[in-house]
Amino acid sequence: MAHYAKVNNETVEQVIVAEAEFFDTFIDNSPGSWIETSYNGTIRKNYAGVGYTYDSVRDAFIPPQPYNSWTLNEDTCLWDSPVAYPTDGLRYEWDEETTNWKEVI
Repeated sequence: MAHYAKVNNETVEQVIVAEAEFFDTFIDNSPGSWIETSYNGTIRKNYAGVGYTYDSVRDAFIPPQPYNSWTLNEDTCLWDSPVAYPTDGLRYEWDEETTNWKEVI
């Protein structure tokens, strides 16, 4: 079994599990294309999710940008915060106003 994402106007609308042969007889008259995705990221960088973008130039599924200050990592096609997550073992959440991590108390 494999996973396929229905992509319409570069946006993932649905993800299904099916055998490749399923598409030999499957009739889908809705706009868009079915593109294979992978849980382990071996194809198209990331596992597709509803609301993700499919970038055909990068051949990658990209999650929605979590915050305006975050930038796309060209290697992983994931979003990087402008400041690395602290490694002190405490819990943090992103504060977009200060563009920094804030400890969760």
